[in-house]
Amino acid sequence: MDDRTTIPLDAETKVAERPDDHKTELRLWLRMLTCTTLIENEVRRRLREQFSTTLPRFDLLAQLDRAPSGMTLGELSQRMMVSNGNITGLVDRLAEQGLIRRRPSPKDRRVQIVSLTAEGQRHFRAMARVNADWVGEIFEGLSPGDIEALMALLAKAKASARKAVRNGGAA
Repeated sequence: MDDRTTIPLDAETKVAERPDDHKTELRLWLRMLTCTTLIENEVRRRLREQFSTTLPRFDLLAQLDRAPSGMTLGELSQRMMVSNGNITGLVDRLAEQGLIRRRPSPKDRRVQIVSLTAEGQRHFRAMARVNADWVGEIFEGLSPGDIEALMALLAKAKASARKAVRNGGAA
């Protein structure tokens, strides 16, 4: 039995070992996904350990920090790309902690507008400063030129992905 079969490999490594089975684009996608997963898992771990919070809670607070007048649950759901049910649970827990408040919309009393409390804003901004330092630490192996080149390439990749989405995958 080959020892390599007992060592777990990430998807990118598996593809690299069988290059004739996959296109270069698939290898690129897997590398991007691996990088994203590594970074996201580390940020999740640090948020949990240092702030006893989750990435979805952090993300919701970040959305509200950018919208001082607040947002509806539907707007939050759309921006965070999750279901209304997920947002409702997050909002409930953050409201219990005193970090956000709800108020009825003046246009439609059935609609709730959610915004940060003063404590929520202080709490989020403290976490955001530390999070920015973490991200800087994660990318410290890249030079400013590397970052600039990567940003340009990722902008092209994003435009290509958007075009494919608009075209519905039709070639």
